[in-house]
Amino acid sequence: MATLEQPSTADAAQSDAQSVVDIRDLSLTFQTNDGPVHALSHIDLDIKEGDFVSFIGPSGCGKTTLLRVIADLETPTGGSITVNDMSPAQARMARSYGYVFQAAALYPWRNIAKNIALPLEIMGLSRKEQEERIQRNLDLVNLGGFEKKFPWQLSGGMQQRASIARALAVDPKLLLMDEPFGALDEIVRDHLNEQLLRLWERTNKTVVFVTHSIPEAVFLSTKIVVLCPRPGRIHDVIECNLPRDRGLDIRETPEFLEIAHRVRDGLRAGHSYDD
Repeated sequence: MATLEQPSTADAAQSDAQSVVDIRDLSLTFQTNDGPVHALSHIDLDIKEGDFVSFIGPSGCGKTTLLRVIADLETPTGGSITVNDMSPAQARMARSYGYVFQAAALYPWRNIAKNIALPLEIMGLSRKEQEERIQRNLDLVNLGGFEKKFPWQLSGGMQQRASIARALAVDPKLLLMDEPFGALDEIVRDHLNEQLLRLWERTNKTVVFVTHSIPEAVFLSTKIVVLCPRPGRIHDVIECNLPRDRGLDIRETPEFLEIAHRVRDGLRAGHSYDD
């Protein structure tokens, strides 16, 4: 098994991969009635094709804000960012990314197939192409046979899998995920973590994932970005050189625990809990 000191061959190859998200000296300040709020400060980050990158940090550190900047849902006030060699606005118009929110955000009056079809309808795809994409992506998230069910008929975990299928339906190169499993119980969360890893392995998408959970970040990621608040900035970027084919039992290994310890130390160093 690869260690922190000895990157694997796969990691060496990954370093030569194409840049999907390139962020340079990025800052974002919100203007409010109470004065400016410095949300992000001097962020430098390069996310490569095929990476699984987790953002982790305390509440208010700018994890979701940074994700929203990548998605063109927030506009930086300084620095630069490209997504697939385009501006975030161009990447959004080109449907270069899919976005999975904290809540599944499925329309209750549409069945699962029609929820997944919504972005495809906006794209103007033919009915045949829509049906093919719906079925393909339902199978990817193990929801085949649930096409005609309504969201209220599914568990929370199944709803989030349907949300992931909807994000994948536009065939994006990049998948942005904002704490999609945060509201689920630990058993369901572990199961979905395993499924998400298998999905990532099958599709080779680049994934940017926001989480508050250290074990989740270490289990899923090839790279962990530790952020600290006031204003949000990067404290550490940790390479997670674990095998891509991981099971939950890897969480008991010395390699896993060593990375988790470094993440925990970074969170403590970057945030004063006495503030």
